[in-house]
Amino acid sequence: MAGKYDLKKSPSGKFMFNLKSGNGQIVLTSQLYDSRAAAEKGIASVRKNSPEDGRYERKVATSGETYFVLKSGNSQVIGKSQMYKSKAAMENGIASVKKNGAEAGVVDNTA
Repeated sequence: MAGKYDLKKSPSGKFMFNLKSGNGQIVLTSQLYDSRAAAEKGIASVRKNSPEDGRYERKVATSGETYFVLKSGNSQVIGKSQMYKSKAAMENGIASVKKNGAEAGVVDNTA
């Protein structure tokens, strides 16, 4: 089963998306956007940048858990992962974004 972008409205009325892997797990969450068009540009940016390993910034939270952010060519953060218990689990998350990011379809849940 292929991954997908889940485009939706936040409780505040702004737009956001989650990239989900083929098994439905959220692997990347976007920032909040003021418009649907801006969120769609964010999806386009993930599609463009997700295959490139250099666009991922691997981080460690104060809790010791690991996570990553995906950045665009101009170093803007496009999306952030969940927290992972291990570095290996984080690397699996990055692999999933690389695999699904460029080809995933969009499911529009903004209505």
